[in-house]
Order: sequence, then structure tokens, then C-alpha cells
Amino acid sequence: MRADGGVLLRVWLTPNASSNRVEGIQTSAEGQTRLKVKVTAIPEKGKANKALIKTLTKFLKKPARDLEIVSGLTSRNKNILISGEADNVIRDLNASIAAFE
Repeated sequence: MRADGGVLLRVWLTPNASSNRVEGIQTSAEGQTRLKVKVTAIPEKGKANKALIKTLTKFLKKPARDLEIVSGLTSRNKNILISGEADNVIRDLNASIAAFE
């Protein structure tokens, strides 16, 4: 979804997983599409959020400075702002997802 300064990416985070990885695309009960991500870190003192950003930087091939958790800091359901020109961010995001599938 387009947002001021970039694109808003919905993420469903699972902490305490066996590895850090993007699982794929998921549709929530409300019908919203989101990226499902698992991290090994525990949800304590921001550790899982830091691991999420690190995992997404590798998946999206973006620097950490371009990613910001804008909502859901203490929730599994998060919104990540990916900074940049929206059309370019969407193109890069689609390429990352296509390469994953």
C-alpha cells in the first residue's frame, strides 16, 4: 500500500522460530494480504523487531535505514514503512516476492 515517503508493508511476525526466514504471503481473517516472517529472537526488549528488520533487509535487498516499523511494535501484526519512491519500492518488492515463490 502506498504511503507518504514510500510503501507500507503488512507483516505477520512469528518469534522463537527455528530460523530467520520469510515464509511467504498470507491472507488475514480480515482479508488483508501480509508477508509472513519468522525470526529466532524472542519478543523481549525489541529483539524480535530488530531480527525482523534484519531479515527484511536481506529479503528485500534494502538497507535497514529504509525500513521502519510504524505500527505494531508489541504485536505480531506489524506495518513496515519501506522508504523510497513508491513505484520503485513496489517494483523491488514484487521482484523479491517473485524470486521467493
